[in-house]
Amino acid sequence: MYAIVDIAGKQYKVSKGDKINTATLDSKPGSKVIFENVLATDDGKKTILGNPYVKNTTVTAKVLEHGRTKKILVYKKKRRKGYESKNTHRQGFSMLEIENIATKKPTAKKTSTKSKAKAKSPAKKIIKKVTDKKTKKTNEEK
Repeated sequence: MYAIVDIAGKQYKVSKGDKINTATLDSKPGSKVIFENVLATDDGKKTILGNPYVKNTTVTAKVLEHGRTKKILVYKKKRRKGYESKNTHRQGFSMLEIENIATKKPTAKKTSTKSKAKAKSPAKKIIKKVTDKKTKKTNEEK
């Protein structure tokens, strides 16, 4: 089973036991993080696509560590102008281990008969008003 999850603006295809590097998250190493922005799931038999997210589906992950990537050199130069700039950059990341992809069955909503009756009655009144206007116009035209 796998899921496609939106984490910090990027999409990751994950399954149980995967280790992924994401943008730095505000949580301590060893803590659990729950992601509800699941775009799609697949269990081998059935594929579910969200619109935009799949309802009642969550992905649970454990934060293993925070770190920084390898240093990258940023060098800028404009020829014949005497302009040179040298800088470096290290991007922060969080390493996550996916523990669970859970789908809950949606709970059935309880509806009372009173609420259905109230919802239907205004629609009937509107229809009667429209038909009354039509009959008045036809009587005036005659």
